[in-house]
Amino acid sequence: MELRAKFVVEGFLTGIHKSPYHGFSVEFTEHRPYMPGDDLRKLDWKILAKTNRYYIKQFEEETNLSAHIFIDTSASMGFSSEQKNISKLKYSSYLAAALSYLMIKQKDAVGLGLYDSTLHNYLSPRTSPSHLHRLLVALENMKPSSNTSISDAIGPFIEKIKRKGLIILISDLFDSIENILRLIKQFRYNGHEVIIFHILDEQEVQFNYSNNLQFVDVESNESINTIPAQIKKQYKIAVEEFISKIKNSCHQHKIDYTLLTTSTKYDIALLQYLNKRQQLF
Repeated sequence: MELRAKFVVEGFLTGIHKSPYHGFSVEFTEHRPYMPGDDLRKLDWKILAKTNRYYIKQFEEETNLSAHIFIDTSASMGFSSEQKNISKLKYSSYLAAALSYLMIKQKDAVGLGLYDSTLHNYLSPRTSPSHLHRLLVALENMKPSSNTSISDAIGPFIEKIKRKGLIILISDLFDSIENILRLIKQFRYNGHEVIIFHILDEQEVQFNYSNNLQFVDVESNESINTIPAQIKKQYKIAVEEFISKIKNSCHQHKIDYTLLTTSTKYDIALLQYLNKRQQLF
């Protein structure tokens, strides 16, 4: 898991240096643009020489971030439409591993909480390499469990987080829309910055099934026989409406929302995180 996380992050950072985002990388997370009146003794001359841009080096206490990653481990997260594809839960574990590796590389504190209908296996934010190892072990051992209740699992815990920080939620959001919207409002009411990574299998978005199928709800065990061609249009409308409600609520409450399928490159999520972090400092 650690090698995979390192490979994803190092490849991502290399890509940034070769892309139009040149100049936006981890080294800038501990800097801010020079402003008239700033102490010139704090000017980073190395960055000036490399980029011809004026940046002030900030002290560690100004830049240290406390982040909490919450991963949905309910039964639906174990879904994969094809045997060759990874499940939503496995994709989430790799994403969380890469984010944790990147954060600790930046000397940010990161914690991890796994949840279904309750929160379990919570590791509070730390910055040490040994803490990263514990996070990766927890991610490696994740397994899909029971049904989900996002507001019951995370809501009470959010009230206990005294230091305002960054909340990263990784989930397929297969819960009642009321529960999801209630939690979104609670995040912002408590003053946290939030990123939601909405993880879906490609088929859950596109519904490109051709043969008649029986679908089984892995959380309730209810089943339904379908002719996909007959319901595809209505299905896609329902999915788009569901996503739109969540996206609009996130926008209203200034929460960053990103939809990812299990075939999406992790770079998109890592860039979203770095963009958010740069906004905070």
